[in-house]
Amino acid sequence: MTFKKILLYFVLLVLVVGAYLGFRVYQIVFTPNTQFSTSKVAVYVPTGATFEEVQELVAPYVLDMDKFLKLATRRGYPSDVKAGKFELLKNMNTNEIVSALRRPVAVRVTFNNQERLENLAGRIGSQLEADSISLMAAFKDPVFLKENDVMEATVFTLFLPNTFEFYWNTSATKFRDQLAKEYYRFWNDERKAKAEGLGLTPTEVSILASIVQKETSKVDERPKVAQVYLNRLKIGMALQADPTVIYAYKLVSNDFNQVIKRVYYKHLEVVSPYNTYKNSGLPPGPIFMPDVSSIDAVLNPEPHDFIYFCASVTRLGYHEFATTLEQHNVNARKYSAWLNAQTSGN
Repeated sequence: MTFKKILLYFVLLVLVVGAYLGFRVYQIVFTPNTQFSTSKVAVYVPTGATFEEVQELVAPYVLDMDKFLKLATRRGYPSDVKAGKFELLKNMNTNEIVSALRRPVAVRVTFNNQERLENLAGRIGSQLEADSISLMAAFKDPVFLKENDVMEATVFTLFLPNTFEFYWNTSATKFRDQLAKEYYRFWNDERKAKAEGLGLTPTEVSILASIVQKETSKVDERPKVAQVYLNRLKIGMALQADPTVIYAYKLVSNDFNQVIKRVYYKHLEVVSPYNTYKNSGLPPGPIFMPDVSSIDAVLNPEPHDFIYFCASVTRLGYHEFATTLEQHNVNARKYSAWLNAQTSGN
């Protein structure tokens, strides 16, 4: 065999081996390697997770784990595991899977209508890695309270309901601090000036807004209800707000799961600083997480002289307003008769 033939065979062998190796690399790196039918799946990698734990998390979604392990090791992923939420797309190849596990995506965090700080912590804890215990500790941190001039009873006012984007592994303190920044951004000079014009602090505005929102679900009626309470505060009249009595009763009985649809004498007699039938002025903290529309309703009340209001029997969901107790009692009797008729009808 001549040297040229030997060289030719050698070259052919190198080409064949190279082609085979190239094909194997292509198979490992660039062919689809997922096994789920949906368009995408989410993988949540906890803080401090090991590569072995990541393998367990992705195993249900990866077709060939050997390919994943080989390429992930080759790309140095085992020593650089990142925490967070990651998205795998259908038909991703192994290279794309490893890359995806290095790119955390944000989660949409939504909260509203929370009745207490504990409810907020539970709601957030269901959407982020931070649990409700760490969130409560962050919310009640004495240094945080002092820096923001709030107490445990009023820290709730710092958190405005909305939808935000956070990384899933955001810590409780970072989440808390970001919400506080949003609060100060909301309370611009214009809003602070309006609060001052009413003789209220931003915290007091939020407390009153929580009562207003509980009184009426009608956004367009909230400025009118807000003015009623502002009128009562102005003349030194007790707010006498049923929602505060309900909150006080739940607080004293330590049962926020109970549903109270109608206020009775036993509710009015509850001893609590939140009972605005027994205590003048605003309660010590919000009874609910008011949304922006309620806060702005207090800041932009509808001018009038009404100091009483009662649920309407002709415009369900709305209220009838009065300037005198006599007229209010007429409205109240109409509502009581209507309510009793509804109850007896059932």
